[in-house]
Amino acid sequence: MTAMVAIAGFSFISCDKDSKEETKNNYTRYQDAVDAQIKKGHDKAILLVAFGSTWEQAFNAFDATIEAYKNEFKDCDVYLSYSSAICINRAAAGENTQPRNYYAPNFWLHGLGAAKYKEIIVQSLQVIPGEEFTRVINYIKDFANNSLGDLDDKYLSEVTIKLGMPLLAAKEDVTTAATTLNSIYSAKANEGVVAFMGHGNPDSYDTYKANVRYEQLEEELQKFSPNYFVGTVDAPENYKVQVLERMKEAGITSGKVYLHPLMSIAGDHAHNDMAGDDGEDMDPEEYEYNDEGEIEDLSWKCYFDQNGYTCGEDEMIVKGLLELESIRAIWMNHTKNAETLEDYYHSMFPEE
Repeated sequence: MTAMVAIAGFSFISCDKDSKEETKNNYTRYQDAVDAQIKKGHDKAILLVAFGSTWEQAFNAFDATIEAYKNEFKDCDVYLSYSSAICINRAAAGENTQPRNYYAPNFWLHGLGAAKYKEIIVQSLQVIPGEEFTRVINYIKDFANNSLGDLDDKYLSEVTIKLGMPLLAAKEDVTTAATTLNSIYSAKANEGVVAFMGHGNPDSYDTYKANVRYEQLEEELQKFSPNYFVGTVDAPENYKVQVLERMKEAGITSGKVYLHPLMSIAGDHAHNDMAGDDGEDMDPEEYEYNDEGEIEDLSWKCYFDQNGYTCGEDEMIVKGLLELESIRAIWMNHTKNAETLEDYYHSMFPEE
């Protein structure tokens, strides 16, 4: 199903005028496009898997990450894919900047298999091991099981396939990330609140119960300063509304509030949900809360500004985590420690 969704995401791309190209189906064209980008220089390959984005700032962050990986893993060829069909579509259409073509992991894995790399490391660029991370695992399983039936089974029985974990895969990663983020933003925390906005999963998609990582990160950050908070745009009971409640419970009722996305890149959520002007004319006394206690169509910046804090353009830190070299290093360390994929789907327990 995941593969088919990704395929469908490319349906708007115009056909090549060449008659032979016109006879090809979409799947074949996308596979051909990926195969053309695979330049085998080593026996090992690293496939970075991001959810995706349509913003130039995100494109630049991905480009820089690829280069960082090439410099660090000199015995590997490095590639990047998007797991979101929507982001693939919109990036190709040039939604926020010049068009860029990205492809889903299934095309890349098939191409790497056809090129017969001896070792393939799939590195998740997700922050938590949640819903999107399960999609990464399922792509790998489909590839390893030769779901299309057109790869060499003997090769698949011999190739080494490893999985690099998300940023906050384990509790020790949370501690490392908190220490690293504090080393970057301690001066801001001395001036006011530093609130990180993660994505999070709705309850029904909270795979591995990974939303707990946000709570754990806030706990670890507050060991350095009580001015650190971590909320989400999608995890119940940890929206901006609950972040404000926790701030007030801690006696923080005024002052600066610096906002920072806790996402791999600064894309739609960072620029709009966090730092946008949505709801700038709302009156706090007229807020309309949804069934989960969140206020929709109101950015974090406007929300805190309307509730007595200094939270404007000067307080926006619109940087994705991949833009922070020391945070990116945590992902790269996971790549170095990548393990052969066996049964992660049933054996991971981030809530511990």
